[in-house]
Amino acid sequence: MKRKLSLIMITVLLMVGMITTASFGEEKIIKMSTTTSTQASGLLDILLPELEKDTGIKVKVIAKGTGAAIRDGKDGNVDVIFVHAKQREEQFVKDGFGTKRYAVMHNDFVILGPEKDPAGIKGSHDAADSLAKIARTQSMFASRGDDSGTHTKERALWEKTSVLLKSTTTTIVKKGKETEINFVQPEGKWYMSLGQGMGKTITFADEKQAYTLSDRGTYIKYKHGRKDGIDLAVFCEKDSLLSNPYGVIPISKEKRPHVKYGLAKEFADWLVSPKAQSLIANYKLHGEQLFYPDAVK
Repeated sequence: MKRKLSLIMITVLLMVGMITTASFGEEKIIKMSTTTSTQASGLLDILLPELEKDTGIKVKVIAKGTGAAIRDGKDGNVDVIFVHAKQREEQFVKDGFGTKRYAVMHNDFVILGPEKDPAGIKGSHDAADSLAKIARTQSMFASRGDDSGTHTKERALWEKTSVLLKSTTTTIVKKGKETEINFVQPEGKWYMSLGQGMGKTITFADEKQAYTLSDRGTYIKYKHGRKDGIDLAVFCEKDSLLSNPYGVIPISKEKRPHVKYGLAKEFADWLVSPKAQSLIANYKLHGEQLFYPDAVK
């Protein structure tokens, strides 16, 4: 009888150990909503395998526009967000949805255009003036129109011009939940709002020979990192208004108790560690640096 009880106890302990091990493995997986540029540029393909080697953490990546990624964070659909719209990120933390914004890296935005350059902006270092010339000549412009970080920057630039803008409302439906987004944009058939990610917007602009605003990293990826490149070139750059900082924010457990805050924080801490910052600094495509670390001292 005692022997049977001992065997039962051993079996139970083994089962508990297996369950604990399985649970521990599951706890090492976090969900991250991030801007499409971190994925499209290829940077995550460099960072995430090293993260797993160092910490055992696996990251399920959900790539979308920054606005949608921030909404994922607010709804508690993910454990961490990695985005590029600093003012919106700071407001996200201020509202209690995120615990802290970690400054990870930056690159810049550029205005791309076709070889013919109908607006005559090639070589410009004034983004607002370049957009004003595009509007004045009614040259085709392709906008992401998706409430992303890039779209947020584009809207801010238009507001610095004297171009007539109209109010627009777009409804996003996700899992049966409708979210209305209000913003302003130029009027006219020359301005095309696509509601697409950066890669598709660049491809569309290339096909239509239109201007567009892009983060430099995704542009380099599409220009030099693919078999079928694009003909668009950088026509406006190096304006301080085109700065593009990226931040990572763990979701607050106080707002969303179910999130894996401990692992999300470990991920954020790793991103700003010397190793990760070195990986970011050394990630190049055809000799061109795509991102610059912000956490190095």
